[in-house]
Amino acid sequence: MSLSAKREALARIHGRYQRAGRPHKSRILDEFCATCGYHRKAALRLLNRPLPVPPAKRPGPKILYDPVAVLPVLKAVWLASDQLCSKLLKAALPEWLEHYERRSAPLPEAFRKKLWAISPAQIDRLLGPVRVQHPKKGLSATRPGTLLRHAVPTRSGPPDTTRPGSVEADTVAHCDDTTEGDYVNSLTFTELFSGWTENRAVWNKSADAVLRQLRELEQVVPYAMQDFHTDNGGEFLNWALHRHLTGRAAKLAWTRSRAYRKNDNAHCEQKNWTHVRQLFGHDRFGHPELVPLMNELYAQEWSQFTNHFKPTFKLVKREKQNGKTKRIYEKQPQTPHQRLLASPDIPEVTKAKLRAQHAELDPFALKKSIEVKLKKFFTALGNLNREATMP
Repeated sequence: MSLSAKREALARIHGRYQRAGRPHKSRILDEFCATCGYHRKAALRLLNRPLPVPPAKRPGPKILYDPVAVLPVLKAVWLASDQLCSKLLKAALPEWLEHYERRSAPLPEAFRKKLWAISPAQIDRLLGPVRVQHPKKGLSATRPGTLLRHAVPTRSGPPDTTRPGSVEADTVAHCDDTTEGDYVNSLTFTELFSGWTENRAVWNKSADAVLRQLRELEQVVPYAMQDFHTDNGGEFLNWALHRHLTGRAAKLAWTRSRAYRKNDNAHCEQKNWTHVRQLFGHDRFGHPELVPLMNELYAQEWSQFTNHFKPTFKLVKREKQNGKTKRIYEKQPQTPHQRLLASPDIPEVTKAKLRAQHAELDPFALKKSIEVKLKKFFTALGNLNREATMP
């Protein structure tokens, strides 16, 4: 007799045995031994002890996403996408899963559809045990530029995010805990309609270096710059940049933030964290030899990875409710690449180039290349730091 059949026989006879008198217990015991094949002493021990209590049923709804099956796929995509939040990860999953299947193995159709339908809250529950802490916050190294404060007006009202071409720019200091001496700075250029962001490294925030990088970026970005907005740093408020922006045939609006109002440059300030600090951290980069290594990563893999495969939410409007401001974002986040393709202001020739470039990219290969270049960069940084401290 099978084990399950013996358990059923025990459950059926146990109650009778407990209620029966002494003469009847002997007959029930004989019946149980004959049915299940137990020795009489073993049968007595089973019938005299309480029946085992079945495990309590788990409260709540039935588990639809088994962590053992879902977490390996979800974790691989989450880590490769630089730990997107759950809402952005849900929007990115369909495209990322295509590349995941090419690199590993095809997923069952039912399993793939289940992943497409997963909710952000369920993603948070599944990824909860593997989330990591963020590093410390860095210093602000913006130094006010006074030469052109009156020549460059402050921006009146909110920025125009309805058409491509509005660009915000800012710098990030790689100085660790002190701004003394010379060090590398990262430039961040963010286009407001699509969120397309480009980063470049410069040495010491010189006006010539900033101007050179801006000229190069205007040649490679898939949009025409219509207006330019910066903070009040001296790397931007200088005559070299003023001549470049105001001396062109097509008039280009150049505005600056109000003093001590970082939120005037909010789109770019946000990218300083997601596109610079999360990539290079807060260490001090005090060697000019590091600039080419950073720009090699910024201009190639990092630009392609963030602009083609990392969706972002875009603010639709703000509403005042009971004295509080409620921000309403678009329901479906998109990548900068998708927003530019959907814009009627982008020429079809540019869209065709974007599609051709996107078709050749693999986010997992980009992520691997980024990790290789970061390892090369931090190895060079360590070697340069050791050479600088040698007697």
